[in-house]
Amino acid sequence: MNPSPPTPSSLAMVPFVSVEHMMRLINEMGIAETIAAIADRIEADFLRWERFDKVARVPSHSETGVIELMPTSDGEFYGFKYVNGHPANMARGYQTVTAFGVLARVDTGYPVMVSEMTILTALRTAAMSVVAARHLAPKDGRVMAIIGNGAQCEFQALGFHHCLGIEEVRLWDLEPAATAKAARNLRETGLTVVACTSAEAAIEGAQIITTCTADKRQATILTDNMVGAGVHLNAIGGDCPGKTEFHRDILLRSDIFVEYAPQTRIEGEIQQLPAYHPVTDLWRVIAGQRPGRTSAHQTTLFDSVGFATEDFSALCHIYDEMRRTGYHTELDLLADPDDPRDLFGMVRRGGGGQSFR
Repeated sequence: MNPSPPTPSSLAMVPFVSVEHMMRLINEMGIAETIAAIADRIEADFLRWERFDKVARVPSHSETGVIELMPTSDGEFYGFKYVNGHPANMARGYQTVTAFGVLARVDTGYPVMVSEMTILTALRTAAMSVVAARHLAPKDGRVMAIIGNGAQCEFQALGFHHCLGIEEVRLWDLEPAATAKAARNLRETGLTVVACTSAEAAIEGAQIITTCTADKRQATILTDNMVGAGVHLNAIGGDCPGKTEFHRDILLRSDIFVEYAPQTRIEGEIQQLPAYHPVTDLWRVIAGQRPGRTSAHQTTLFDSVGFATEDFSALCHIYDEMRRTGYHTELDLLADPDDPRDLFGMVRRGGGGQSFR
């Protein structure tokens, strides 16, 4: 599942996938089909989990948000994502999350692609939710509730509709305009879309409940009495210390699955629990080492905070699509002197060989 070796026209020129290119790549394949392709690649990479470097993301927190780096490598390629999370940005007319990423060869250290990842992160997040639900959600689940109808909402709904057969999506957000936006965008997808006036109404009859709210504070979006047995909870709103969405009692009666526990215990719902509380690594479920859903009455919780290997999988998918379609521009990013030892001479020649001052 690794990307093909690069064949750049010049080692100094690095392909750049802009926002425009990303939209062309996605629309050519189809939004739902792109989510499905990234989900398949994530799952394949989880099956070779032990080959990857794994480290919790490196955060820089401020009063208004967080900026993070998310690096990993499979020994052949290295990738990282720069991403921010600033909940107050929405009131300023900015995105709450923006991102870009880099994919590089390990043997030379040279980057082979720079890419926008604001859009790609939304697709990757939906794809990761799909991967988890394949193994944890009720197989006959056809109704999904989405609490929080911001930038992630439609991608989640479309991914579950296309990949898992969800037929009805029930929406609720504190801001009615967000729900109206999501309902409008999902109108022609084949989904039955129900705009609800409360979280309680949204989760009524839902077998899958996704929470993707943006507040950077401990919150209780779902209380214990709201969640019945047998559902799959897809918690994707948590991404930093102090930000939660579920009442602690829900966690205590759920079987909890995580991407990378050292990171999730800092940023996810399980930051509310003691460090010894048992959780299951999702990659072990995918590899058949641990059970996922085992009964119709089991409440499963995917405590997702996003992990670097998932971004790596998404970047590799886009790299292959970029090479297939040619949708990119080239950045003159790397100094490439004729003599690798003569960087100084390259600089002098770039100035026309002018004398020292």
